[in-house]
Amino acid sequence: MSEFDNPTFDEAEAVERVTEMMAIPGKSGEEAKVVEYITKRLRKAGVPAKSITTDNANKKSHRKGDTGNLIVKLPGTVKGPRRLMMAHIDTVPLCVGCEPVRDGDYIRSANPETALGGDDRAGASVVLTSILEVLKQKLPHPPLTLLWGVQEEIGLCGARYVAKSKLGNPKLCFNWDGGNPGSATIGATGDYAIEVDVYGIASHAGAHPEAGVSAVGIAARAIEDLQQNGWHGKIEKGRNTGTSNVGVVEGGSATNVVTPHVKLLVEARSHDARFRSKIVDEIRKAFERAAKSLKNDAGKAGRIEFHADLKYEAFALKRTEPVVKIAEQAIQRSGLEPVLGITNGGLDANWMVAHGFPTVTLGCGQEHIHTVDERLNVTDYLDACRVGLLIATATV
Repeated sequence: MSEFDNPTFDEAEAVERVTEMMAIPGKSGEEAKVVEYITKRLRKAGVPAKSITTDNANKKSHRKGDTGNLIVKLPGTVKGPRRLMMAHIDTVPLCVGCEPVRDGDYIRSANPETALGGDDRAGASVVLTSILEVLKQKLPHPPLTLLWGVQEEIGLCGARYVAKSKLGNPKLCFNWDGGNPGSATIGATGDYAIEVDVYGIASHAGAHPEAGVSAVGIAARAIEDLQQNGWHGKIEKGRNTGTSNVGVVEGGSATNVVTPHVKLLVEARSHDARFRSKIVDEIRKAFERAAKSLKNDAGKAGRIEFHADLKYEAFALKRTEPVVKIAEQAIQRSGLEPVLGITNGGLDANWMVAHGFPTVTLGCGQEHIHTVDERLNVTDYLDACRVGLLIATATV
């Protein structure tokens, strides 16, 4: 066993680094300051400017934003398939204004009104720590691509629109985003984003309510239809399973007007693409039935406009795939017990796999994300850094 088989790293610097990163404001679409921070540290460590680039994923996203994905491509010092290490750098808006402080075994926000941003600055710091230690210690490594993605929190946009040609065709990809550093997520569900515009007929709600058709009434009847027939919430139809949720209902301007328009934002998830499409179709039909069923005194009905967009496709890697085996070995070498799983949420890995890059997602110490109780487990975070360094140096 060589001196490089169990590389060590400066734990104090790793903790300082993640603390600094979590303090930088960078909600989805406003990640430029985070890109600047990472770039400065890469350049200081000796990464050539020509190896560092950003793509135009932000220009393709509905949010636009102030920067694209940050991509670093490095040649290897040893032969082997190119490995990609990634994490997203945006946070939810609740993290803006956080004040990270160490509190025993955890890092929390001293500002009680904010979340912390460990999701996913912890993952971003794992990737940065891994490459900085490789460079500082001059550790042997295979060809590496580093990807810090943008706009994950608003629909995996950075991964969806990543410039694939800039990645160097990696064969083994690892994404840090989650809690338990012993976890390896090898599959995730797929999700449709649905917009439903319901159009009724306006009328004076006091003088002539019978002349109107309430868009609120149509929406309510459609939702009740979905509930009664098992197409809302947890969905189980024989051997097929999935979920759906009406998450947002917007509309109306006054109580004395029969509401002529409401917009609903809905989602439909399932690991099975065909069944997911079935859920979407049942949602559409429920709104169509509701629109036809409500009429005014002249016999006129409302109508709907229905749009469904695939946010990300489901995937499931085989346990025998090289990227899964390497993730397991890295976790084991770090002294942890690997736990392989499949999630009902979405990950940047969904789009990476869809692009042809097999990707395992690993944990990095996050707890209670998207809440003011969020905290980062320092021990778990450092274990994640250990896993990252093993992967970066191809010692597994």
